[in-house]
Amino acid sequence: MADQPLAYFLTFTTYGTWLHGQSLASVDDEHNVVGSKFVEPNPKRRAANREQMTQEPYLLDSRRREIVRNAIMEECRFRGWTLHALHVRCNRVHLVVSAHREPEFVMRIRKANASKRLNQAGFETADRKRWTAHGSTRYLWNEQAVNDKIHYTLHGQGDVMEVYDGTKENGKPVRA
Repeated sequence: MADQPLAYFLTFTTYGTWLHGQSLASVDDEHNVVGSKFVEPNPKRRAANREQMTQEPYLLDSRRREIVRNAIMEECRFRGWTLHALHVRCNRVHLVVSAHREPEFVMRIRKANASKRLNQAGFETADRKRWTAHGSTRYLWNEQAVNDKIHYTLHGQGDVMEVYDGTKENGKPVRA
């Protein structure tokens, strides 16, 4: 096994749209080990989390999704990182990226640049909370894992919204 993963699978959600205790799967400090169960649905916990929010949930419409997609692509090109796949949804972003940095940094810089571009486009003000504080960072150690997450990112999310397929460039596959 290599010391450096081939890629990362990163997922982050928009502010207030994926709360602990809702019916969708989530993790917390007690449910964050690979293979452990997700947080169980709990209406009281969800309501308590909602009460702690200082702004309304943030959703990405089609124009905002396009801006976020372009910002992530631009940042990857600038830093020389390989963006294998990207899917910007109404309430979350999935990406598969190869970078010689820790995944938390890669995710943090993605969120910051996307927010900067949304500000420049005139959407809300700089104090608008757009993203959750953290996200999911998975290490992809082999080609099969990378290809599986590329497929999931591009085809396993329901209706296609704003995507980038880095496996094709000018109609030719980038990866073998």
